[in-house]
Amino acid sequence: MSPLTMSIIISSLATGTIITASSYHWLMAWVGLEINTLAIIPLISKNHHPRATEAATKYFLTQAAASALILFSSTINAQQNGTWDITQLTTTQSNILLSMALAMKLGLAPAHFWLPEVLQGSTMNTALIISTWQKLAPMALLYMTSNKLPATMLLIMGALSVCIGGWGGINQTQTRKIMAFSSIAHIGWITTISFMLNNIMVLSLVIYITMTTTMFSTLTTSNSKTIKDTTTLPTTSPVLATTMATTLLSLGGLPPLSGFIPKWLIMEELVNQSLTPAASLMAMSALLSLFFYLRLTYTTTMTLSPNPTTTPHKWRFPNQNNPLIPATAPLSLLLLPITPMLM
Repeated sequence: MSPLTMSIIISSLATGTIITASSYHWLMAWVGLEINTLAIIPLISKNHHPRATEAATKYFLTQAAASALILFSSTINAQQNGTWDITQLTTTQSNILLSMALAMKLGLAPAHFWLPEVLQGSTMNTALIISTWQKLAPMALLYMTSNKLPATMLLIMGALSVCIGGWGGINQTQTRKIMAFSSIAHIGWITTISFMLNNIMVLSLVIYITMTTTMFSTLTTSNSKTIKDTTTLPTTSPVLATTMATTLLSLGGLPPLSGFIPKWLIMEELVNQSLTPAASLMAMSALLSLFFYLRLTYTTTMTLSPNPTTTPHKWRFPNQNNPLIPATAPLSLLLLPITPMLM
């Protein structure tokens, strides 16, 4: 892909997200989402591989259906209330339709089926964009309308996403699918707190994006597409292996790493709101996610690759320097002591 084409696509991605996040009119928010969707399609399908074409088709159909639901929801609200203001969403049908549309946009259960397949058919860099930047526009709409959406529906979808994200990732060997189910689980945590405290929602989203960026950067730098690929990482780059292992533990939410902050604050607020059963269910489901994080950590740091001369080694490029890793790794690991300041 030529630099000019890539710059146009990246600019369109940024423009679409900014339009959606800064608009108070439903039509402008819809236009931003459409620009965002159309810009990411060439990035997904640029490999000219059948799997990439399949992923691009699935992504386009899902996102187009979600955008149509958002437009339908806003039209119903405008017909009944006479306003296109995003913050004036008072119709019950519109609230339910918007919740379904945002679930499809974000990959929330039960509308999560497209996300693992799309990430598996994309390159690592494109999967990073889908897992992080593409969440910002729907999250902006969720932030602006969370006090209007049905709280019970958001809580059920969030808790279900945490469960499915844990169960689905257990049997995976592809790192991109593992990160897809990790994304489903983390977005579930963020959605659960969205209708209670917006500041914790934003903090959780920022920490999730930081940890995911660090993890995808290490996977890209080490060219690790499967769990087996990570076994050779300690011999080629011990520092990168250590960074990947600690980032995985942070994704799992183990203290004293940064990933513990959102789980701690969200569970505390759920208990304060007398939602202890939901908090208990999500905590138990987080253990499922922690299992496959620990399995990947074990293969990364504690497993030596076979060394006999007859063993075929996977050919790979030398590890390249990635500026994202030193920029995001400290934020992914060391933010817990400043939690009071972040709040």
